[in-house]
Amino acid sequence: MDTIKAILSRRSIRKYTPAKVTDEQINMLLKAAMHAPSAVNKQPWHFVVFRNSNSIKQIIEAHPNASMLTGASAAILICYDEHLQHDAGYGPVDCAAATQNMLLAAHDLGLGAVWVGIYPRANRMEAVQRIFSLPEHVKGFAVVSLGYPAETKGDHDRFNPNRIHHEKW
Repeated sequence: MDTIKAILSRRSIRKYTPAKVTDEQINMLLKAAMHAPSAVNKQPWHFVVFRNSNSIKQIIEAHPNASMLTGASAAILICYDEHLQHDAGYGPVDCAAATQNMLLAAHDLGLGAVWVGIYPRANRMEAVQRIFSLPEHVKGFAVVSLGYPAETKGDHDRFNPNRIHHEKW
């Protein structure tokens, strides 16, 4: 898929068919995520791939907007390592770039995906810390829910010239 087309046509998909996302597809998504830019190329990310219904249930219980995980074939928790980030605050920024790469790669592979925010909500971060036994210095950033789309969404032009400023505000 053409890069610009992928960017302009990617949509959040929350309904999935029963078809399973393969390990090869998961690995391609992780590879795409790890090719994101990061501050001083520190690459502070870690990823937890999960399909276990118990983990999914616990995330849904801890997160009011994660119900789409019920039908997901797989999900990936994106985390940042405070020991690896360039400086305080850079880990979440780097993980945002990795998450966007993952979403675009999923779209290119014909998968549906949605970004489920964890950071900066302390209660959500604490929940994933506990659910996935993350080390203290590793913080949850987002979950990407994955599956084959069982819904289609039309094009939506988000271009807004009123948000563009030249030289000054």
